[in-house]
Amino acid sequence: MGLVVVLGESVRVQGYALAGAKTIVAETPDEVRRAWNALESDVALVLLTPFATETLGGVVLTRTREPLVVGMTS
Repeated sequence: MGLVVVLGESVRVQGYALAGAKTIVAETPDEVRRAWNALESDVALVLLTPFATETLGGVVLTRTREPLVVGMTS
């Protein structure tokens, strides 16, 4: 089974760690892009905060590996 990753601002991702998800805190656009590009190959699901979703835009569609990507709404 692959990893579940939640990527975005600390205040939005911290609770997901309690459910066993790997949380990646990214507070700036550069941090979001770096974290996205550094995702490991065993990631099965990426949950993006609204900020991370907006920051990445269409980049999620060009990923060569294929985890399921879900964007949160406000």
